[in-house]
Amino acid sequence: MNMQTIDIPLNVEVKCCGRNCGRSTRIVLNPVTKEITHLVVKQRAFPYTERLVPVDLMVESTPRMIRLRCDGPDLDEMDEFVETEFIPSEETHIVDGPFMMWPYTYTTEEYMPQSHKRIPVGELAIRRGTRVIASDGQIGQIDEFIVNRHGDLITHLIMREGHFWDPKEVTIPVSYIEHIEDDAVYLNIDKASVEALPTVPVHRR
Repeated sequence: MNMQTIDIPLNVEVKCCGRNCGRSTRIVLNPVTKEITHLVVKQRAFPYTERLVPVDLMVESTPRMIRLRCDGPDLDEMDEFVETEFIPSEETHIVDGPFMMWPYTYTTEEYMPQSHKRIPVGELAIRRGTRVIASDGQIGQIDEFIVNRHGDLITHLIMREGHFWDPKEVTIPVSYIEHIEDDAVYLNIDKASVEALPTVPVHRR
């Protein structure tokens, strides 16, 4: 692509101030405007927390690496992508009483863990491998996105198709994206039209 666009690869090394601080796992986007707002980074150190990183902190990317304008402690302070809450719940216990007496019950208050993704309202989190569906059926999987360097708007989708031993990439302009859901990207063209788009060999890690 040209200097006005930048790739956002998924499942690649993320560096903070030159040091490896994790891996990219997802991007968070507005499915209507197709604007990318956050990058999800899984931290390298235990407990391997996934963090929501504003996309404007990304200063460089290659097919194998993303560099952020922050350091490790800054990353530690960013919101968790998956947040666990402990929800109180009451549980009733039935206990058999002594011989010739009725059983009795008692209630205890317990806390149940409940996890959920912290995604801004109206936005979606997309990971590498999300299905790409043409107007006549599934055709491939997302490999990465290309966005406008100035506005963080998606300009192209890089789709991987073919067999594991002979994969190829297809560059799909955003105008061919009909809509985006949490588990799939839907195109407004058929498989034959996708096959006619430019392809390049896949060279990855």
